[in-house]
Amino acid sequence: MIGKVMIGKSFYHCLTYCLEDKQKLSEEQKAQLSREEEVQHHNRAEVLDYNLCFGDKHELSEQFKDVRRLNKNVEKPVLHLAIRLAQGDQLSHEQWRGVARKAAKEFQFEKNQYICVLHKDTKQPHIHIVANRVGYEGKVVNDSNSYRRVAELCRRLEKEYNLQEVLSPRRFLAAKERQIPRKDTRKEELRENIQQALKGTRNYHEFERKIREKGYQVDKGRGIAFEDDKKVRIKGSEVGYSLGTIEKTLAKNQREFLRQVPRYWQQREQDSRQARNKVAAALKKRPQQVIARQLGKASDSATERAIGILFRNEAKHMKGGGGGSSYDPWEEEEQRRRQRKRRGMHL
Repeated sequence: MIGKVMIGKSFYHCLTYCLEDKQKLSEEQKAQLSREEEVQHHNRAEVLDYNLCFGDKHELSEQFKDVRRLNKNVEKPVLHLAIRLAQGDQLSHEQWRGVARKAAKEFQFEKNQYICVLHKDTKQPHIHIVANRVGYEGKVVNDSNSYRRVAELCRRLEKEYNLQEVLSPRRFLAAKERQIPRKDTRKEELRENIQQALKGTRNYHEFERKIREKGYQVDKGRGIAFEDDKKVRIKGSEVGYSLGTIEKTLAKNQREFLRQVPRYWQQREQDSRQARNKVAAALKKRPQQVIARQLGKASDSATERAIGILFRNEAKHMKGGGGGSSYDPWEEEEQRRRQRKRRGMHL
């Protein structure tokens, strides 16, 4: 069992979401999704319980707002709880009502207005509880530590109704319990999907397209995070795939792809030949020190690493040729480096 707690400003919008079908779906889409997923998208909502209120979304919204006026200092009077069962678990309607009453008691709004709505459009049954944080005496329900409280409530309900035990978030566990290794199937599934999306992919746009096809929303900024169809958000770094790791993998795939293309090696050979010619020409024209970074401006970045070796080779050839200059720029640069090192040791 997994619980989520939210607070908000608008009773009307929250009640609309809970009591009606998804507005972005047409009737044809609802029918098609219902057949494919074997769930109920048309008339997905069923009200299981009213507490000190009644009616449709308009009537409920007005009733909630009337009581909310008893305390005008509250900016967010809406308390919204969503409780979902783990895959394979089932509860009867009466048991769901019991879950809602226990949640109301846990968060101390059992004497306030609230409704409990069952949604049938997912394979994992879940309920929504919309409550008024303002009571008839003008007192406000305290929402502090709400995530910890709902996690503890779910653990108790799992034992009471003999449901699968779901792990609470680590930050809500005792220090000793945090050290126990745990298996998070959602993160493992995300890790596998990222690995599959990266396989053979050479650029970020292609990677994002593949990961979206697997049902994830991508939030890319200074880092990267993924949100699944249950609105659970997981950072890439939590599954070993930070934005930097993903970009390095894409760059590696691109290099491996290029190495398999004959044109790549032809271009490499051409760049190397041009670099050798430039080094030889520079050394013959200037019998003085040739600075590597000056020559690098005229060469391709892929060949700059070879320039140092080429300096040495071309200088040796010139020393051995008849009438050539005996100047060795590599040796002179090496002597200067040693002098700087000795001066640094005496400081």
